[in-house]
Amino acid sequence: MRYAYFNSCSLRASGKEYSQSLLRLFKLIGIETEELKNWMCCGSTLAHNTSVMLADTLPLKNLAEVQRAGFNDMVVPCTACYNRFKVAQYEDQGDRRLKREIEEIIGHKFEHPVSVVHPLEILSSEQNLAKLKSMVKRDMSHVTVAAYYGCLLVRPHKETAFRDNPEYPITMDRILNAVGIKTVDWSHKVECCGGSLSLTRPDAVLKLTSHILDNARDSGATAVSVPCTFCQLNLDIRQNDLNKLGRNYDMPIFYFTELLSLALGVPEKELMLNKHFVETESLLVKHSG
Repeated sequence: MRYAYFNSCSLRASGKEYSQSLLRLFKLIGIETEELKNWMCCGSTLAHNTSVMLADTLPLKNLAEVQRAGFNDMVVPCTACYNRFKVAQYEDQGDRRLKREIEEIIGHKFEHPVSVVHPLEILSSEQNLAKLKSMVKRDMSHVTVAAYYGCLLVRPHKETAFRDNPEYPITMDRILNAVGIKTVDWSHKVECCGGSLSLTRPDAVLKLTSHILDNARDSGATAVSVPCTFCQLNLDIRQNDLNKLGRNYDMPIFYFTELLSLALGVPEKELMLNKHFVETESLLVKHSG
């Protein structure tokens, strides 16, 4: 199946390694993507604080481009973008007046909605789980992961309709388990890391991230796996700040696509792991021999 690919703002900069590892993974298992042309920022964490009309128009303008390009499905790796696309669709479908106004603004009428999907939804199909399992080339059983979903992927559940339990999702766990990576049972799977407060309330962010890291470590995890560029950067970079306050964190924060790619034999040098703030090599080579 071919998907339009929303290569968003963060995937070109702070989350570039996420995009690279995802596209490498998709190519390995035969999932085709084509980057959406004429895309624009979806508004992410900013637009909805200004205007509902703006917050919904930006994602729907992108979805109009998807249909103009001849696609019915678009994969959106960035969790913040995924959330905004899904919320915009939900609000547009529930408000006829808003729908008419937005369609007039963007010059496109939606006869049918675009299917907006997250990579986790694609990879968790039984067919793709079986394919991943059959393609494992590297033993990753020594890595014990806390699968951290964050607050934007599964909630608000009515709007995102992510196919999992919004309080205790297991989709990422199942995918990692399929390639031999152990995951832990822990309580902070969907707690907020404070990503949008990084600049305005760093004190709150440090408190939130320390709770997540503590719970992951206390549950036996040696690494955290994320599907979100904001969560990855926040949990990764804040460990140094916390250590300056007397803590002792050294927990690698991986994108789930990096762990899957490693299990399928992709060399580490192709995955930009050196871009992470907390180094990953020690964990990956600890028991590899």
